[in-house]
Amino acid sequence: MKISSLTDIGTTREMNQDYLYSSEEAVGNLPNLFLVADGMGGHKAGEFASRFAVEAVVAAIRENQEKRPVAILSQSIQRANRRLKEYADEHQQMKGMGTTIVAAVIDQDTLIVANVGDSRLYIIGDTIEQITEDHSLVQEMVRLGKMDEESARNHPNKNIITRAIGTSEDVKIDIFERQVHAGEYIVLCSDGLTNMVEDSVILEVLHGTGSLADKTERLVELANQNGGRDNITVTIIEPNSDEVTEC
Repeated sequence: MKISSLTDIGTTREMNQDYLYSSEEAVGNLPNLFLVADGMGGHKAGEFASRFAVEAVVAAIRENQEKRPVAILSQSIQRANRRLKEYADEHQQMKGMGTTIVAAVIDQDTLIVANVGDSRLYIIGDTIEQITEDHSLVQEMVRLGKMDEESARNHPNKNIITRAIGTSEDVKIDIFERQVHAGEYIVLCSDGLTNMVEDSVILEVLHGTGSLADKTERLVELANQNGGRDNITVTIIEPNSDEVTEC
């Protein structure tokens, strides 16, 4: 397995509210674990929320005695959601904070994905396929046929999400399972990338020359060149590579 991860503040934000975690080694009963979170909230609440949630998920996974990856991810994200909500309720300055999360586990040739919010996971082979579904206001309008994809991309309310970690006692988590084939890449990212860089360009970069680290840096560079209006986080995984991991 080969991995490259990078997070960047972007060109306009004063702090980085994204947080990532990447381990090709076992975490609890999971064979590996990859997480990207994008926090929201005033002052430093968003920055706190993303880090807190990721660390809470990892801690819960380490303690979970389940054997099934889907159950481990679901239970651990639910536990992190409750812990973040409890913290916000106990600290007035953190009220209203929350975070997206996208999680991935590669179990032999099966990819297990969990997501809440609009941080995404793609599988990239000959084409680019978004595996996760955005939990956002504009995406819900697209699903209902009230807006087309092009209008949604530039809509002023694009960043309003309809589901997040830490905003309610319980959270609905989407779970996806997909076979991973030789030559495919897995990309986890925050919307700081996808709002600034078209899917077709992401595909082009992954098919281009250079190391995995070069491609990760190129995606972040493109997001900044196109405005960099948000924090940018990218993790690229080449599951079937036997080369040395890059970080």
